[in-house]
Amino acid sequence: MEKGLSDHTLEAYRRDLTQFATHFQQELLCADDADIQRFFSHKFEQGASARSIARQLSCLRSFYSYQVREGQLKVDPTALIDSPKLGRPLPKSLSEADVEALLAAPDTDDAIGLRDRCMLEVLYATGLRVSELVGLTLSQVNLRQGVVRVFGKGSKERLVPLGDEAMNWLATYVRDGRGLLLGGVQSEVLFPSNRAQQMTRQTFWHRIKLCAKLAGIEKPLSPHTLRHAFATHLINHGADLRVVQLLLGHSDLSTTQIYTHVAQERMKHLHAQHHPRG
Repeated sequence: MEKGLSDHTLEAYRRDLTQFATHFQQELLCADDADIQRFFSHKFEQGASARSIARQLSCLRSFYSYQVREGQLKVDPTALIDSPKLGRPLPKSLSEADVEALLAAPDTDDAIGLRDRCMLEVLYATGLRVSELVGLTLSQVNLRQGVVRVFGKGSKERLVPLGDEAMNWLATYVRDGRGLLLGGVQSEVLFPSNRAQQMTRQTFWHRIKLCAKLAGIEKPLSPHTLRHAFATHLINHGADLRVVQLLLGHSDLSTTQIYTHVAQERMKHLHAQHHPRG
């Protein structure tokens, strides 16, 4: 409780500790590092994932650390047990054909559809986070220079080029759609909801899922789907990794390097599919 954990997390910890105690058939305070190693070896043999093992080990660490602090134990039996390596999951991405279908899905004959198309175009052109996109103001966009000024995590500012297609859709939307959505309300919000307020991340995410359904895209999507597609497609077409890092607003290059693995997986797939000895 002293960590301020949620009820869900506390219940998971209780279940894990009960499972440990049942397996050890003894008081948890009597278990040593060998007992714990055998327990996790047994879990691996049963097919438990590395992520599941890491979570359960974290639970035990918290338990034994508390017992040491309270003077119930002199030595933490988990202190020398290494956590399993998790391996970073590759982000799911859309193909370029999928993206084209997604962008074409909104009905641009009305203001909401025009706004949605413009938001999707800007998102794919810039790789913004969804929170950055819905928070954009009119003053952050410079159509003359073709850039958008973004305030990312930690209020770090970056300039991201828009590209001709996104600029064209933005100009059309600002001219023909934004005023209708605002209904006379004075606001700096670039992409208002139909209530003339800043759209929430959740609302925009519902709009993306609707567009994906209209486009016939059945792949699982996430709020970062177009951000991942932006980065992956840039690298597939030869973009420098450090340029992609700057565009995404990553403070650490290692965060961006995940997309090189995505591109490598794509190349392996194409090789296996098309090479005569693949």
